[in-house]
Amino acid sequence: MTTAPSLDITASADTRVLEATTPSSAYLDVPASKPLRLDSQRQLASYRIAYQTYGTLNGAKSNAILVAHALTGDQYVASRHPVTNKPGWWETMVGPGKPIDTDRFFVICPNVLGGCMGSTGPASINPETGKPWGLDFPVITIGDMVEAQVPLIDHLGIDQLFCVIGGSMGGMQTLAWAARHGDRVATAVPVATAAWHSSQNIAFHEVGRQAVMADPNWCGGRYLELGKEPRNGLAVARMAAHITYLSEEALHRKFGRNLQEISAKSFSFNADFQVESYLRHQGSTFVDRFDANSYLYITRAIDYFDLAAEHGDVLANAFKGTKTRFCVVSFTSDWLYPTRESREIVHALNAVAANVSFVEVESDKGHDAFLLDEPELFATIRGFLNAAATKRGLKAAGKG
Repeated sequence: MTTAPSLDITASADTRVLEATTPSSAYLDVPASKPLRLDSQRQLASYRIAYQTYGTLNGAKSNAILVAHALTGDQYVASRHPVTNKPGWWETMVGPGKPIDTDRFFVICPNVLGGCMGSTGPASINPETGKPWGLDFPVITIGDMVEAQVPLIDHLGIDQLFCVIGGSMGGMQTLAWAARHGDRVATAVPVATAAWHSSQNIAFHEVGRQAVMADPNWCGGRYLELGKEPRNGLAVARMAAHITYLSEEALHRKFGRNLQEISAKSFSFNADFQVESYLRHQGSTFVDRFDANSYLYITRAIDYFDLAAEHGDVLANAFKGTKTRFCVVSFTSDWLYPTRESREIVHALNAVAANVSFVEVESDKGHDAFLLDEPELFATIRGFLNAAATKRGLKAAGKG
């Protein structure tokens, strides 16, 4: 296995393609001698996991927190994004003195397998052909993403993670880590997530995938090889998905029925309303940093996630004998992963006498509340991590 230091690159329209082959973060190359057996029964002979770290790993290597990112996230959890130059996607949560305090904890955030910011995915080069994988890349699962991260934790010399935490798809990875490698996870914080993807959510994902594949520039998934980009299709997919991340109250409070810099309706199909302009902006900026095929693969991985089905259709079986301490968090206005789905996780943990606490945060911001300024969420995470660290006798970084 090899690692590489950070590589400074200049953001441009082609940066996300460059990131797929030469990431601006550190990365781990897992060699063919350690192939990854996928849930599809296919095998990935060698692969790369790109990642960022923050803080200092203590001498005992007992203060490591793995932050798992959501569908459209990446490894830049608390540092500027090399393509957009925007702040890290969870800078409100991760950093010195913040709930995930990098003065105390060593934070690791990997880009998922199938991603497009340095980890091996459909935009990466297939070593057998010398061309981008495209649809020749094997279909992956949330479990595959987790298994691909295990060699990274091994490489860093960490026997047990102090915590695995993530929201949305990151929460699914958190649950999969706890179910598959519970002995290596001291605490787990699944936020705004579920133990399986509902049929309604699968339906939304299918709309997005069809939008991508209907774009004539998708070219059967070979667009990178042909020098094209399915920008319009991916933008529409992002627009449709983004609606599910918000609540009706949040949309109404922010936009209402306000017109966009015009005094009267245009009686055309221009973006008359502010909410239309907002969604178009979300779509157009997304395509500059994300690969269309990665979107297909990652949404499919989420669709396939069903932790109960992996354990005899009994969710509690996933956590039998667990010694991991859990904190499950949901939001009152999250209709993508409503609170009832978090309660099902809690009930399953209770059924096996696991150590679990549960907090439903009052918020009208919808699913995206976990990424926003939510004082109750911050207090919950800070309190849980500090209590667990104290109980384990965890000292500050560099002090044992």
